[in-house]
Amino acid sequence: MTMSTPLATLNQTIQTAQFSGAVLIRQHEETRYEQAYGFANRSEEMPNHPHTRFAMASGSKLFTAVAVCQLVERGHITYNTRLQEWLELPEIEGFGDVTVHHLLTHTSGVADYFDEEVMDDFEQLWLTTPMYHVREPEDVLALFQDQPMKFKPGERFSYSNSGYVLLGLLIERVTGESFRTYIENHIFQACGMESTGYYRMDRLPKQTALGYIDEEGGQWRTNIYSVPLIGQPDGGAYTTLYDLDLFWQHFLKGKLVSEETAALMLTPQVEPDDDDSYGYGIWIDIRDNEIFRHYIMGCDPGVSLISFIYAGTGIRSHVLSNQTEGAFLLAQELDNIAVSGV
Repeated sequence: MTMSTPLATLNQTIQTAQFSGAVLIRQHEETRYEQAYGFANRSEEMPNHPHTRFAMASGSKLFTAVAVCQLVERGHITYNTRLQEWLELPEIEGFGDVTVHHLLTHTSGVADYFDEEVMDDFEQLWLTTPMYHVREPEDVLALFQDQPMKFKPGERFSYSNSGYVLLGLLIERVTGESFRTYIENHIFQACGMESTGYYRMDRLPKQTALGYIDEEGGQWRTNIYSVPLIGQPDGGAYTTLYDLDLFWQHFLKGKLVSEETAALMLTPQVEPDDDDSYGYGIWIDIRDNEIFRHYIMGCDPGVSLISFIYAGTGIRSHVLSNQTEGAFLLAQELDNIAVSGV
């Protein structure tokens, strides 16, 4: 009887699920697994590649969080800075008490323009506000700025895309630069992430995967009418496996923010549930009262991402997919590999 290995199980899951995307597993400086599957362009049958650019969805919230923490380190703001000190906010009860810390940890109580506690269809947002009109952070602001607060700031955790849009607006006000320009200059270029950026969906660079929404009967469509025209502070950047890994290496080594600030971002700040905690822009998986892994994830129509940094092992596992659920299908296998060894 042949015993299956964790890598063999991963490969079987990929084949069974008809996964489309790319997978990278690295341990310290060594690549232990690198594969790509499916098509970046189904119509032309152009295959995905380990260096294909994929959309990140909410995974790129971490870039926004790092940028804000950089501004804290430079003394421009603090984690206790109230948003109203920099931005003109609507006259909504409780808005004036929202701080940078609240926004970073999804505890602000600001109404979310896509509230996952009550909504499940991202495409419905664009019935009244066409996605091609959403080009700058202030365009997103119009989707939620007149809605009442969900709860008092700091009262509880509630995942908020709107909160990260506000952080992007804060970055613009503090620096005098556009959000995307700041991120590109102070994060992407600083890490040498040459294949990462915020690209318009109608102007994608070469080697970029189109996002696909699979429907019944084997039908499919691209996601060009399902997500904003260009990424915002709450998500939507494009990256490659190796650029994403470059980011983590620079971040963990204190090259984007100090090691002390990186440690703060990686430290649980709030506990959404019994198993997961959240730092600043980073999810934290707690098992047996110890940190098992830090991670980011993202999901949009036609887009999914998981990026796991396993505590104490040096293993970094990244999955980028141009399918809505593709990346999440591999999560358990990646955990098994981290526990058993590559």
